[in-house]
Amino acid sequence: MPINLEPIRKIAEQIYGKARAEDMCRKLAEMIAKYQFPPQLISYSERDAILITYGDMVTHPNEDPLFTLRRFLNHHAKKAINTVHILPFFPYSSDEGFSVIDYKTVNPRLGSWDDIHALSVDFSLMMDLVANHSSVEHQWFKGFLAGRKAYENYYISISPDSDTRSVFRPRTSPLLTPFETKAGEKYVWTTFSADQADLNYQEPQVLLEMLDTLLLYASQSARYIRLDAIAYIWKELGTSSIHLPQVHAIIQMMRMLLNAVSPGVKLITETNVPHKDNISYFGNGMNEAQLVYNFSLPPLTLHAFHTGDSEIFSRWAATLEAPSESTTFFNFLASHDGIGITPAHGLLPQNEITRMAERVEASGGYVSYKTNAGGSQSAYEFNINYFDALDDPQESGIPVKLKVRRFITAHAIMAALQGVPGIYFHSLFGSTSWFDGARKSGTPRTINRQRLLLERVEAELANENSLRHQIYTGLKDLLLARRLHPAFHPNASQSVPWVNPSVITILRHARGTGRKAICLHNIRAEKTQVNLGEISGLAEISDPVRVIYHNNPANSVLDGQTITLSAYESVWLEV
Repeated sequence: MPINLEPIRKIAEQIYGKARAEDMCRKLAEMIAKYQFPPQLISYSERDAILITYGDMVTHPNEDPLFTLRRFLNHHAKKAINTVHILPFFPYSSDEGFSVIDYKTVNPRLGSWDDIHALSVDFSLMMDLVANHSSVEHQWFKGFLAGRKAYENYYISISPDSDTRSVFRPRTSPLLTPFETKAGEKYVWTTFSADQADLNYQEPQVLLEMLDTLLLYASQSARYIRLDAIAYIWKELGTSSIHLPQVHAIIQMMRMLLNAVSPGVKLITETNVPHKDNISYFGNGMNEAQLVYNFSLPPLTLHAFHTGDSEIFSRWAATLEAPSESTTFFNFLASHDGIGITPAHGLLPQNEITRMAERVEASGGYVSYKTNAGGSQSAYEFNINYFDALDDPQESGIPVKLKVRRFITAHAIMAALQGVPGIYFHSLFGSTSWFDGARKSGTPRTINRQRLLLERVEAELANENSLRHQIYTGLKDLLLARRLHPAFHPNASQSVPWVNPSVITILRHARGTGRKAICLHNIRAEKTQVNLGEISGLAEISDPVRVIYHNNPANSVLDGQTITLSAYESVWLEV
């Protein structure tokens, strides 16, 4: 069936002009004809949960890591999660995969496309489109350095004397990096590192290359395509070069293209920015990303546990609302990166952010910084495993069992919120900070990126007394409970009433059934009581309640209208 590219042509014309837009659509039609797309009409459900992992997170001698990962996840995670986000699995030169040398080849050290296809039989997949930059070892950049005409406009080079003061900087590294080219020294725009040269989307062929890559991933069974660092892809001197209108226009083109050829594939934008800017990538609810990372969630959850005060979190969470039935949030606490702090600006006072940073450093973590306009620096992210980030270094003697319950409750808050839950491999399988790795590599993010030997992980998971086993079984029970109740459909409505400083309360309403779930989470180390009659939106309870999930079954649940929650206890009830 012929594909209608007219909507894409209209947007391309606004960006590139009529003649180049016509040429783009002609080439795009030729690209589409190369691919066959599998049926992808899966809708959201409460059964959705996404595991974030590197392809080689677990290894076994004489096995391709992707094969080992599939075997391991089928054994330990199949019932709890249905989707795997394999972080960039392409040949790369640095940044743990995000300096891509070849967008269309599986890194042979991990396996092959056959391994990706095998994994897609057992799990839905999320793949990364590293849209902002390529490795300087990519053939495009080599062609740029060699002065080959085909690549002369693929990258951005400007005079080192250019006024770049208004450009938003997410790092402290230089914005421009000098390279020796056939035409002499050129200063290339490098937003994130000297090994990552920013692509020039003012050249239509660059966009066509990325659209072709998007089509490839859709044809290779991607259910989600994550647009890495997408906010930065359009640059103009004299502007912040972030969130520019052309960025949104290009995402709209991507959405139109996927709607036309593979409508089951969903876009998810990775924009580690303040909340208002972040949710702008939903567009009007129908024309941009179907999911956005809920980047404010990790720091606000951490702040709630650090302070023992639920008010700021609850007031913010009460404002969360997806703009349409086709959109939702991607909720997470930890990932391969650190805990982003930029999304907390405007939501937390600066002195509170400073206190959190001091506590993270006292727990052995790191604080990474960005350069502000004017040359000052501010915290950009905390680099620490989330289990350790919750710790209070001044609090000695807290039992491990209670630390585990606190960690599980933090994830119960995340899982109870409207959206699709995402959980990092090292969270689900009970790892702590890899301090030695961060010190030896000199890269703070390494602290949460340790690769594990399969045999050792299996042994620790089998040991009921190990920390890894306790965290894993606790989180698995949480995810299994969540997927069985319709109130946790990603688009089921929610309210977040604030009734108690010690408790984060989330009320979910199953669509079309009248069934409700009340989710209570104690964020303090002492017991507290909640009177259900004081919760706005919850009618008086006369029928018996049913426990959906409870991370401390030894504690009684309900006495009339009153629930007593022990330290860091979570309980979800159907009412």
